[in-house]
Amino acid sequence: MLANGPDRYGLVSKLLHWLIAAGIVGLVILGWWMVGLSYYDAWYNRGLALHRAFGLIVLALAILFVGWRLLSPPPRLQQTLKPWERAAANTVHVVLLAAMVAIPTSGYFISTSAGAGVPIFGLFEVPALTAVPDRLRDLAIAVHYYLAYGVIAVAAMHAGAALKHQFIDRDGTLKRMLW
Repeated sequence: MLANGPDRYGLVSKLLHWLIAAGIVGLVILGWWMVGLSYYDAWYNRGLALHRAFGLIVLALAILFVGWRLLSPPPRLQQTLKPWERAAANTVHVVLLAAMVAIPTSGYFISTSAGAGVPIFGLFEVPALTAVPDRLRDLAIAVHYYLAYGVIAVAAMHAGAALKHQFIDRDGTLKRMLW
């Protein structure tokens, strides 16, 4: 089943969820590795190019995911959830969706701030919309940095809650997002 059902996520949602999750984990690891590199390190520019390309791929997947959620709303939350768990789940989902778009968008503005596009693995280039003034570039850097750390915390809560529901509550919540 491609679309979401009333009690289960469909194939499209599962595929987008796990591709984006893997992309975010990879981007966080790559980002942490990159900040330890010297500007003169042979991998400095390669790491940056990979981070930019994968970041824009995650952005494209996130936009598809948000659009898909509008076309095929997610299944209702488990009936066994307490009111605070429902509120927490809804809040975490909204924060993650917003961050999945905001973080790579801020990265795009950082990468294109001088007016140059972003090459994607040498296959094509995502053009710059416009050159960005230094003040806005600096704001984009701060947004990118702080939201990245924020999404790590929120994603850890999301994963922790899924594991809690799987192994402590045993209510089938995690199973709905697995194959």
